Amino acid sequence: MAYAAPLRDIRFVLHELAGLEKVRQLPGGEEASPELVDAILDENAKLLEDVIAPLNRDGDLRPPSWSDGIVTSSPGFKEAFRSFVGGGWQGLQHPIEYGGQGLPKLVATPCMENLNAACLAFALCPLLTDGAIEVLLAAGSEEQKRRFIPSMIDGSWTGTMNLTEPQAGSDLSLVRTRAVPQADGTYRLFGQKIFITYGEHDMAQNIVHMVLARVPDAPEGVKGLSLFIVPKFLVNDDGSLGKRNDVWCASIEHKLGIKASPTAVLLYGEGKGEVGAGAVGYLIGEVNRGLETMFIMMNAARFAVGIQGVALAERAYRHAAAYAKERVQSRAVEGSAGPVAIVHHPDVRRMLLTMRTLTEAARAVAYVAAGAHDFAHRHPDAEVRRRNQAFYEYMVPIVKGFATEMAVEVASLGIQVHGGMGFIEETGAAQYYRDARILSIYEGTTAIQANDLVGRKTARDGGAVAMAIIGLMRETLAELDAEGSLSELRTQLAEAVGAYEDVVRFVAERYRGDVREVYAGSVPYLMLAGYAHGGWQMARAALAAQRKIAKGDVDDFYPAKLASARFYCAHLLPRVEALRREILHGATSTLAMPADAF
Repeated sequence: MAYAAPLRDIRFVLHELAGLEKVRQLPGGEEASPELVDAILDENAKLLEDVIAPLNRDGDLRPPSWSDGIVTSSPGFKEAFRSFVGGGWQGLQHPIEYGGQGLPKLVATPCMENLNAACLAFALCPLLTDGAIEVLLAAGSEEQKRRFIPSMIDGSWTGTMNLTEPQAGSDLSLVRTRAVPQADGTYRLFGQKIFITYGEHDMAQNIVHMVLARVPDAPEGVKGLSLFIVPKFLVNDDGSLGKRNDVWCASIEHKLGIKASPTAVLLYGEGKGEVGAGAVGYLIGEVNRGLETMFIMMNAARFAVGIQGVALAERAYRHAAAYAKERVQSRAVEGSAGPVAIVHHPDVRRMLLTMRTLTEAARAVAYVAAGAHDFAHRHPDAEVRRRNQAFYEYMVPIVKGFATEMAVEVASLGIQVHGGMGFIEETGAAQYYRDARILSIYEGTTAIQANDLVGRKTARDGGAVAMAIIGLMRETLAELDAEGSLSELRTQLAEAVGAYEDVVRFVAERYRGDVREVYAGSVPYLMLAGYAHGGWQMARAALAAQRKIAKGDVDDFYPAKLASARFYCAHLLPRVEALRREILHGATSTLAMPADAF
């Protein structure tokens, strides 16, 4: 099935839920007029539908190849990347002074979603480059910014994030890559990094690696990590490329999904380049504070991976819906003259609506968070910036964790809608499931996101930010009361908000008393928050749609949005209560079995 960007729903979310008009009024957001945003969305969709999306299936079948340290991209990827960066898409949200367009994150987010939906494996390269740019903008010296950012924005170079080592997966305290200081102020790096997305490829002239390593005598643990820029090719003072650095691709991984994305094993300091032993690196920020800086890139990547979840779910849903309308099988349960398209069967409709509404809810949650990010960085009032930054930081683990778990469910349901044909690679449904499976693992597993939500985002402030958000949810409940025609939806959301509040209070109060009890329910807490936030946004969507209908708008989109909201609140919000019970009463059984009994 050919990819088509879901622009109608995207525009609705931007204008009715995420506050694009208010973002446009912020300093630096004036350029994001409705006309310009529409043009950006249309042009972005055209590029993705015509150039990027056709690579998705072929890249899965013909992944990159490795030979003696050189990686050759899947057919068509290099040319498509030139089209992508040539259109300025890499610089959409980055500063004008470095060659970007300086547009709000809320405008860049749907372009990011659609890119990932078109071809997830391709989109990973721009995603990591965005993260590298964010790190340099936040912590790089002026010279580092000047030297590296413009060439990443124009697509001449790309960026990576180098954290993981064979013995150091999620536990970065075990990182052992060494950085030895040199007399000229540079460092020489020695070590091995694994799972490095686009760590080697032929789509750009240079690759700028962001590498965590330890200087001599650094403290043990994460407090002893420093962050370094290690380019594949050194950069001369005039910006031209110099000698080949001592960073070498030893192999690329063979994976379950995202096969067209080269995932590299990188060796530093093996004497493979033209600079002698040790990869030349440049310190970013302060010694031993690298993880703090890397978290800038990690948070940007975590939000982006959440958007990947939305994107993949959208693609899987559209694929399944098209198949369900074409596939004729069995008579209707109420009786029919002959077999009917399976979309008429009640359970197929249930599955499709589950897929559709989970996707719509997660999209709205993520876009609202993107709008908050813009307020946090652009609003002139410090208190407004602080509140929105707190909201955005609270939402990042929810966007990442909930949207990626949701994508696995949606992709799995897509296979089920196809029946036996879904298990056959030729139909395409299986690829979405295989690709989706990595999303809840990389950039921090769902448990890591949940632990962040529990510890840093809820317990640390006694639940203050979470309770402030719940207060906003109650304002929506008051709007539903005033509307009157959505009373059933109002009741369902109220129950979910009440359960959410119970759990926030439980986490805040029990964290100091029995931390294992609280963390035993961390992933259920994250998922509960995701469903509750999804219900909140779907209720707001229902209110917006109802107002349009009341004003006489006859667009079929609005009754469909009302139907989606009602289904979500009736079928998916009830999961919140089950999760509440699991969190409040399930820890004892989770922790009862001794570790050696498994």
